[in-house]
Amino acid sequence: MPVTYSGTETEGQLLNSFVQYFGESLGRKIKRMPLIEETVLPGDSLLTLPVVIIGNGPSGICLSYLLSGYRPYLSPEAIHPNPILHTKLEEARHLSIVDQDLEYLSEGLEGRSSNPVAVLFDTLLHPDADFGYDYPPVLHWKLEQHNYIPHIVLGKGPPGGAWHSMEGSMLTISFGDWMELPGLSFKEWAASKRRNIKSDRVMPEEIACYYKHYVKVMGLQKNFRDNVYITSVSRLYREKDDEGRSHQNEDISTQHLEMEDGQKSLIKRNWEVRGYQRATDGSHVPFCLFAENVALATGTFDSPGRLQVEGEDFPFVLHSMSDFGAAISKGKLRGKADPVLIVGAGLTAADAVLCAYNNNIPVVHVFRRRVTDTSLIFKQLPKKLYPEYHKVYHMMCTQSHTVDSNQHSAYTSFPEHNVLSFKPEMKCVLQSASGLKKILKFSVALVLIGSHPNLFFLKDQGHSIGHHSNQPITCKGNPIEIDPYTYECTKEANLFALGPLVGDNFVRFLKGGALGIARCLAIRQKKKHELIESGDGGGDGVP
Repeated sequence: MPVTYSGTETEGQLLNSFVQYFGESLGRKIKRMPLIEETVLPGDSLLTLPVVIIGNGPSGICLSYLLSGYRPYLSPEAIHPNPILHTKLEEARHLSIVDQDLEYLSEGLEGRSSNPVAVLFDTLLHPDADFGYDYPPVLHWKLEQHNYIPHIVLGKGPPGGAWHSMEGSMLTISFGDWMELPGLSFKEWAASKRRNIKSDRVMPEEIACYYKHYVKVMGLQKNFRDNVYITSVSRLYREKDDEGRSHQNEDISTQHLEMEDGQKSLIKRNWEVRGYQRATDGSHVPFCLFAENVALATGTFDSPGRLQVEGEDFPFVLHSMSDFGAAISKGKLRGKADPVLIVGAGLTAADAVLCAYNNNIPVVHVFRRRVTDTSLIFKQLPKKLYPEYHKVYHMMCTQSHTVDSNQHSAYTSFPEHNVLSFKPEMKCVLQSASGLKKILKFSVALVLIGSHPNLFFLKDQGHSIGHHSNQPITCKGNPIEIDPYTYECTKEANLFALGPLVGDNFVRFLKGGALGIARCLAIRQKKKHELIESGDGGGDGVP
């Protein structure tokens, strides 16, 4: 029996989506849903999904929107402020952007992403935004049902991903408009919900609510499954002369793919995605499904960055704002004479400083960089728009331990210092750039030095698909290596990635990944249909 996700209605909706795409004749042939019991082995009777999206944050939502058939066109009266780009857009005004040459359109554009399609889509949705202009998008959207590509979006929580677990009292770094997804203005949504948005920057809970509502209002719910945890994503192989009845998994070493006589070899087949759904009673319902393509949209909030020093696993060393907030709300830090030790020089660390400061908790702030380092994020933020962060930066510069010897003041910074170890008596050993060591007493330590994606479900945890092979994937130092226009992994065919996994940390730019992937898959689906119509075969899992 197939695993049921959330009742027959939801399962029926998924079935209808397949019927819509492949035609009524296929609907009568389906004997089993693509979600099956873990003990079932893949067979020809199982339908293979064209796309499985792992991650239901803004990256996964935007990709689902485009795969559902929504297409962007140049608006009739729109004039893009970039005359060269506008001329290119006019040349194919009758075509959607998805059907145009993205490399041609993005040529010569510059922006705050290293991915050219991300810069292109951003300038179409927010023209000249980096110059302070608030121009409307030059695109309008049409729902074209015939462009629907069946897919499923798997996420641990409700649509919106990590935005539902972010600290609610902090403002977003980006403007609300920059956080919105195509086709639904954030300001109009907020006004319709009678939400009082006091500034251009908003709280994470507002954004999380917007993303959840977006999935509903755009009619994307049938493609989403919540409370789903992925345990493995592996490639299936088969012999070239086999029809798919004999399968082997990805663990076969590549040197054995070609037989000694050169006559028989194994070819890559579809992806096998395994995991479980957490039921309302807390039980785990295992599943296995198959996909021609997998898109990674997991973000980078899975694994907090660690110092990898002695004593970091002590219970008084925290690694998230939520844990810190919980400690404050429970009164664990009330009346403590020793300060909170905050490690890191990014915006999350600054949020922690503000949180402690606003709760009258003394802070010792440790970070490796000089306060004059031009790569500090504070250097990139206008003072008028981000006064609270510049307040923290001002304290970092003016309330250093070298200036104020009284470490029991409200705030003391230790620039150019590294943490060597944490001691069980709640002490920390620091080392300065000159090699001088210091021992500080603290009430709780908070290490906020970024976070990394957890791709444990991939072979070798995904280390083989980054720019630097055999190293962990990180959004800055080692993002997944992709084709810049299709977002397909250069080292693994039919595996795509977008968002922070490829270096686009801002919602503004991750939408470009969805555009690139949607165009690539649309082209391949068109070619596949042409093959089916010509009688040359329908591909794995599709009759």
